[in-house]
Order: sequence, then C-alpha cells, then structure tokens
Amino acid sequence: MDERAIVDAEFLHFAGQLARFEQGRLNADVFRTLRLHYGIYRMRGFTSAHMVRVRIPLGLLQPRHLDGLADVCESLTPTRSCHLTTRQSVQLYGVQRQRLPALLRMLAGAGLTTREASGNVVRNVTCCPWAGVSREEPFDITPYARAVSEYLLRNPLTQLLPRKVKIAFEGCRTDHARTAIHDIGVVAARQHGIRGFRIYLGGGLGSAPRAARLLEPWTDATLLLPTIEAALRVFDRLGERTHRARARLKFLVERLGWEAFQDAVVRERSLVWATQPGGMLSALPPDVETADDEAGGGSAGSPSRATSRDHAADEALPAGAPPQWRLTNVVPQRRAGWLSVIVRVPLGDLSASQLRGVAQLAREHALGVRCMATQNLLLRDVPGSRFAQVYEALDRMGLAQSSAGRLADVTRCPGADTCLSAMTHPKGLAQAVEALCHNGLSSLADAPVSVKISGCPNSCGHHLIADIGCFGTAIKVGGRYLPGYQILVGGSAGEGAATFGKRLARVPARRAPEALTRLVRWYDEQKRPGETFSAAVDRVGLEAVGRLLRETADVSDAASDASLFVDLGASEPFQLASETGECAA
Repeated sequence: MDERAIVDAEFLHFAGQLARFEQGRLNADVFRTLRLHYGIYRMRGFTSAHMVRVRIPLGLLQPRHLDGLADVCESLTPTRSCHLTTRQSVQLYGVQRQRLPALLRMLAGAGLTTREASGNVVRNVTCCPWAGVSREEPFDITPYARAVSEYLLRNPLTQLLPRKVKIAFEGCRTDHARTAIHDIGVVAARQHGIRGFRIYLGGGLGSAPRAARLLEPWTDATLLLPTIEAALRVFDRLGERTHRARARLKFLVERLGWEAFQDAVVRERSLVWATQPGGMLSALPPDVETADDEAGGGSAGSPSRATSRDHAADEALPAGAPPQWRLTNVVPQRRAGWLSVIVRVPLGDLSASQLRGVAQLAREHALGVRCMATQNLLLRDVPGSRFAQVYEALDRMGLAQSSAGRLADVTRCPGADTCLSAMTHPKGLAQAVEALCHNGLSSLADAPVSVKISGCPNSCGHHLIADIGCFGTAIKVGGRYLPGYQILVGGSAGEGAATFGKRLARVPARRAPEALTRLVRWYDEQKRPGETFSAAVDRVGLEAVGRLLRETADVSDAASDASLFVDLGASEPFQLASETGECAA
C-alpha cells in the first residue's frame, strides 16, 4: 500500500472513531489513546477544543508547509496563529473537535502530519538547523536524520513503547540539537575518513534530569539504524510499564546499570543486523563524498565559525540592515557569499500572515527554512546580494528583531494558557523580560545570557539548561497560594554533557522580572573578561548569588499585597488548578 493510501485509511479510521466517541459508543480512554497518536491534546479550560501538534521532521519547513500552516491557522484556530516548540514542531490551539478530520486533511495536503507527535512513540526526530551549511561539521547529517525519521514513522516497533522516545541529530561541535538531553542523541563523526557517529543514550529533562551517555567511541554509519532499533527493542522489552513516572529510557538505564544496558543494546544490535540488514541499508543515504564535505574542513573537532555570531573581521557582512541585527542574527555559511539569517520569533508565536510572509521570502531569497530549538526560524542559503531585501521583508512582517541567542531571546512553553499540568503563565514573564529589554535593561538586551521559562517542572521550556531558568510553582502564604517561579542558574548542554541548573530562590511571579534584572545586572558588573554567566556563578558561589534575591523571595508580608496573587499574563487571582497533563516534556 502506498503512503497516500495509508494516510487516507488513517483519516477514515480517525473520523469514524471520532463519530463513535461523539455518539457515546467509544470509551473516552480509548479515544484519548487514539487522538494522542495524532498529536491531539486536551486544552486547559476547554471541553471540545484541542491543541494539535504538527510534526516538522528535522525542523525542515518548505514554503508549501508554511502556507499550509497559515491556511489552518486562518480557518481553524481562534488566534489565527501557531506556536513553535523547543523540539522543532508546531502547535495549534483551540481547534474544535468536530473540525479535527478537516484539519488533518488540510495538513496532509500541505505535506504535513500530526501522526506520532505525541503518545508513547518515537516523537518528532530533530536535527541541528545548521546541518549542511556549517563549517564545523564533518559531513551533512541531514540525510541520516531523515532516514531514521522515515524508518521509524508508523513502524510497528514504535507504536506501544513504555513511554515516549526523543531523538536528536547533531553535526556541529556546538550542540545546537541538545543531544545530551535526549533519549537518543546522534553526533556526526569520522574515523580514518569514514563516516560514522557518536551515539548517546538515556538523556532527558523533567523533574529527574539525566545526561545521555556514550554507547561506544564510534559507530559506523551502516550500524546507525540497527543501533537505534536495538535500543528501542531493549526499551520496549525491559522498560517500566506500570509506574508511568519511571517509564522513560533514562530510568531503565538507571535500573539496569549503564554497563548492563550498554551490553544489552550491543547484543541486540547483532540480532537486528543478522535479521534485517537489507532494508536498513537501503534506507540510509549512500556514503559518498561531496564538494560540500570537502569544503567543511575536516573533523567535528575543528574550530567553530559558521555557527558563531561573533564574526571574524575577514567575514564582513554586506550593508543593508542595522549593524546590531547583522551582528546577532546573520551568520556566514561555509560556502563563500552565502548567509544564514536567524528570524527571531518573539514568544515563539507566528501569525498566519507571518507564516505566508516567510514562505514568500523563502521562495524569493532563500533555499531553505528550519525550525530551531530556541523557537526561532533559520533562513538558509541566502545570497549575500539579497541580504537587504531579506531584512526589509522581515521588517515589514515584524520579524526583524535583533538579539537572537541573547538575553532578549527568551524561550518559553505555553504554560497555563493551555497546558493541564502548568502552574503559571510563562508567556506573561517572557513578555515582561521582553519589555525590560526595551526599557530597564535595554543596554543589556544583547547580554550573552539565556533565559528559559517553563510553567511546571517538566522543562518543556528547557529551563534546566539555561543560564537563568524559571519554572512555575505555587507558594503558600497563610491559607492561600500565590503564583511563583523557582529560579535556577548555571544550566547548559553540550555533546556528551549537561549541567542542570541549580535552584537559587523561589519568588512570586510578579517579582520574577525584578529577580532576573538583579541577576543580569550583577553579571554585567561582576563578570571577568570573556567569562560566561555560568562561570561567574561558579566562581562566586551559589550562596553569594542567592543573596541578591533575598528581598524578592521574602513573602512574609505577601498577604497584604493582593497583586502578588495574580500571575503575570493573567487577570484573575491565582488558583491551584494543575492536573496530570497530556503534554509533559
């Protein structure tokens, strides 16, 4: 059966089961399992409207994808907009249940699917947005990531795993894909000129974060799919299926012990290879050298240039845009005369008109668009001669903001606006930080400090790997609760290692902007030449930095301040109303 026939059969099945559910003939739990397989979630405060997550494999967006998303936003979402996630997917909010079959068909017509965007499956496979244009990479990892994504989608092995599995691919020395926090992280590497990978297993965030560990020093490219399938088979067979909170791959590694788990995967790989080598090898791209490989400059350990936004003097950019935007948002590619442009998307939200504008921009002036883990977009392969036109077009769309990757470029999850498990509204705090960067902290908007915000401990906003991370919590004052944020500092993620943020202080949500202001100003005043925020915290010590927030964390007189009981981004007094969510990290 060809793919079109499979997709049509899936639509008919989903529409039929939805009709049965509406008629009361299908159990709610059964329908929940079905809709989650199609990326369809419950929304906070709604009974018949849903959030729908759209898979964007490898974060690759073609103009027709962007136009298709714009069509859906205009016709099926109340806000006529969508949200970019930290895992290169797109989320749509407020889709009425009876319109779900129409939405799925509209997306399919644009070459998009929601299949396996949620549930106990292999989720959207992500990839470094710089793959194929970076001077760091030993080879373009994109074809391998695509092969794995296509091999695992609808694969019977991946349909009923103990828990979700997240896979990320990276080619650069700078780990843009955050492989260390994934169940499976794959990094491009050469050995004696032969293509292969370093494969990491068992990473994850949430309330019990773990860094992924290296399976073996080097894995030949021909063993990529067998290794991934072996890890999934071991997880499927031995993973926890009773206690959901302990069902991720990282907990299986912990329960078995690393050496036993490692041995189980390697032994299983031998069985996979012995029984299925033909299909797996045909799924992989041919191992041939290209001119771009040779231009890439050797090993994965070579110095980073193409993905750095601190340009060398000999890489002067063409005129035609404000200098600060050129500095923070434009990167020369490995191919001389070509550029990548980071489109900063404030709050991660794109309107239908902006989606159409980016689609047209890509058609006229770029050869590719990719989603980024920072909830931004990357326009790739922009000829230097068209640099000015690109800036002007983005400016007309309201998407020509500078400070990509800096303080002003806040990452946030949707939080209590829509999520069942969230405590707070990260959008409100993100908006406050954005406002500060135009006012009280305007001189520090481009400070090299990352701020990431989640509405709960699950870390959908990646707060655990930020210089300054915040997650929503409730602070008890007398017999009431007020909305708050636990502030963490010193988080980061790189290949083979992750440092998770350390808890610094818990502050009322309304005081969180002041707390962040104090931390950023402290760093600006106290940092040594070339010292990162995290290094400054380590040098001074957590206790000393924590003293900066004593006043903002003090809630001894909070009962007399009614404003503290209203969350940023909310209009009504805070209520402790979180529940088990369907959209946990």
